[in-house]
Amino acid sequence: MIKRDKNVIKSQMPKRHAIVVSIIWYILAMSLYFLFSSCKKIDENGFRDYVIKEGKHSSRTSYRTTKTNCLQFQAIFDESAIYQSIDTNNQYDINKLYGLSDCKDNHTKTSMRLGWRWLNDSLEIHWFQHVNNNFVFSKISTIKLNIIVNFSIIFDENYYYVSVDNDTVTIDRPCNSQSIRKYYLYPYFGGDETAPHDIKIKIKSI
Repeated sequence: MIKRDKNVIKSQMPKRHAIVVSIIWYILAMSLYFLFSSCKKIDENGFRDYVIKEGKHSSRTSYRTTKTNCLQFQAIFDESAIYQSIDTNNQYDINKLYGLSDCKDNHTKTSMRLGWRWLNDSLEIHWFQHVNNNFVFSKISTIKLNIIVNFSIIFDENYYYVSVDNDTVTIDRPCNSQSIRKYYLYPYFGGDETAPHDIKIKIKSI
């Protein structure tokens, strides 16, 4: 039978304890880092900054699901929403603001979003729908920069009700499933072209 020196065992215990403590402190430090990093993106009024970097399409790539049938949020656009497309025809493209996939499909097949574009010196707000792998859109209203605007998308069995402040439009919904799992769709620039400069949009879920 092999006997281990008790003094060796005792000398190893403090080292193991130190390693365990170090690991715990590292995990705690990283948790706090990610907690405060995410909190810094939300201001005192509850708005989160979504920034589409110059040369990029998307503001973020996180994946988050929901079963809600009512998406309500507020948004603020600033002067970074003013842009000029390289190809003048692309000025008519719709940039995406916020929305949800639908009908248990990928969003490029079925989804409903609010969209926007800078055209004729004004910020237009549109509904933007993917249906059967095609997209359609139409203008709802124009809004001003640097003000809080209320938005909502309500899903019922047959229709979407899309609102911008007091303006509401009704769009056919291709499926009648209620409380199905959907995933969030975040701000996206384009279209064909990428963001010509950093574009910042503040969004607050309500």
